[in-house]
Amino acid sequence: MAYLELKSVTKSYSGIDVVHDFSLDIEKGTLVSFLGPSGCGKTTTLRMIAGFEQLDDGSIQLDGSDITGVAPNRRDIGMVFQAYALFPNKTVRENISFGLRMKKTPKNEIGRKVDTVLEMVRLQETANRYPHQLSGGQQQRIALARALAVQPRVLLLDEPLSALDAEVRVVLRGEIRRIQSELAITTVYVTHDQEEALSISDKVVVMNKGIIEQVGTPEEIYRAPQTRFVATFIGTANQFMGIASGRDTVVCKNIKLFADGVKSFTDGQEVVALVRPENIQVQAEQPQRSDWNVISGIVETITFHGAVTRLAVNASGQRVVADVTVANTKPVSLNQKIWLLFPPSACQVMAAEE
Repeated sequence: MAYLELKSVTKSYSGIDVVHDFSLDIEKGTLVSFLGPSGCGKTTTLRMIAGFEQLDDGSIQLDGSDITGVAPNRRDIGMVFQAYALFPNKTVRENISFGLRMKKTPKNEIGRKVDTVLEMVRLQETANRYPHQLSGGQQQRIALARALAVQPRVLLLDEPLSALDAEVRVVLRGEIRRIQSELAITTVYVTHDQEEALSISDKVVVMNKGIIEQVGTPEEIYRAPQTRFVATFIGTANQFMGIASGRDTVVCKNIKLFADGVKSFTDGQEVVALVRPENIQVQAEQPQRSDWNVISGIVETITFHGAVTRLAVNASGQRVVADVTVANTKPVSLNQKIWLLFPPSACQVMAAEE
């Protein structure tokens, strides 16, 4: 049995479902991310778990007990907010000990627990400072320490890194994962940043318009998207619109593609073939590969991304993006004619109306 269970959870505002029939099982000790665009219901779902929002329908169970109607302060759930929510007039030590004092924890135990979590977030030296004397990253660590001090059964994090600089975000997400793993605490993490979700999660829940599009490991979400939304929201995917033909062909406007999985569609059915940029090879000379897709095109833009260079190519009116590395590809210039090639297995075919 799952540790945290959401069963057919629904929440509406002004008659419009913000979260609709949301069901999810979360195993104990795992880190699960809610990932999706703004307004998809991620934070609303998190707030219903915390008890800050009431459900219109469905139920939430924690460790076998129904907590749907339980007050937030009696759920034994810790929450870290996007805006830190630290008390500006209290020191770091006083901020962290606040929840412990509310639980009437013995004074000597409070001191020990505060020291433990300060060491955990590697900020022992800040104990007597005030929030305004800390950087944004330090404040977020203290907010995390405060949530962990009361030893909650579940930890909720609502876009905890969105207000921080990119470099600080990368460091802190690693710290959050380290601490979560050390404590083996069940954690739900809300973010709109796909790289963040894929890098730290055991499972990712991709949400769109209040519903779950797909649940899976980061690798499953990226390599085997189940819907067109997931395929295009997670990473980049070239979309070749066309019609299914036979068992292995998608006929597009000016291009014919060989693709696996076409046989599951009827002849003439409108489909889309999705191809990841990293699965496309680039050659300056026309390759002789009759069993692969070979498409000629003109380089329109070249964007440097460090280890990878992204090419945008006009292939008979179809814009195709390909990622190449310096080690595997000869130098390419703007307006150069090149050939793109990829195997049928690189094409994931889906119904066009999804």
